[in-house]
Amino acid sequence: MTEHVKRQSFKEAFIDAIPVIVGYVFVGIAFGLMLYENGFSFWWAILSSLIVYAGSLQFVLISFMATGASLLTVALTTLSVNSRHLFYGITFLDLFKRMGKLKPYMIFTLSDETYSLMAIALKKGGKDNSYYFFVSIINQSFWIIGSFLGGVMGEVIPFNTEGIDFAMTALFTVIFIEQWLSSKSKAPGIMGLVLGLGFLLIMKSSGFIMPALVAASILLLLFEKKEEKV
Repeated sequence: MTEHVKRQSFKEAFIDAIPVIVGYVFVGIAFGLMLYENGFSFWWAILSSLIVYAGSLQFVLISFMATGASLLTVALTTLSVNSRHLFYGITFLDLFKRMGKLKPYMIFTLSDETYSLMAIALKKGGKDNSYYFFVSIINQSFWIIGSFLGGVMGEVIPFNTEGIDFAMTALFTVIFIEQWLSSKSKAPGIMGLVLGLGFLLIMKSSGFIMPALVAASILLLLFEKKEEKV
């Protein structure tokens, strides 16, 4: 791979990632602020974003760290909250295999926003492997920067963090809207909304994610087969 291809891939990845970068910096700041409010210095914000890097789960982990929750509780909550990543990974099985030594890092950094950018690139015909790597490392880098800024700001400036955790929900909403606008068919989005709301009403917020994802995956597979026949 030539240096020119790498530079071009980095440029494309950075431009495509700008909306995520902006969101990550501000949501990362919110995370750092909440972490400080619960008695942890900015170093914990950096460390968490380096070795956990799980977005919404990191907000949940703040309360676990503050209350000293058991490892079993942390493990089961992590599985529940991040179960959607099992389905994300299926999309990129072949791509990650081709990336050799980078495969573990690509799996680790497959956040919701990174998945969104990479899925859009695949739908448009695909990119050079280096593009996907740059998207992943750029997104994580700015999440770390945001977390660091939030932690430092918390130590320097007094903040009222009430309601600040809604920043993650707002970012998910923006991602959904972006995917909705870029997709020719609105059926998958409608399926996801209906199933998500349906299982939320039936099972409440504690356990609706996994069954909703399983049901959505089955319906989407059936939908895809029908599209291929047409």
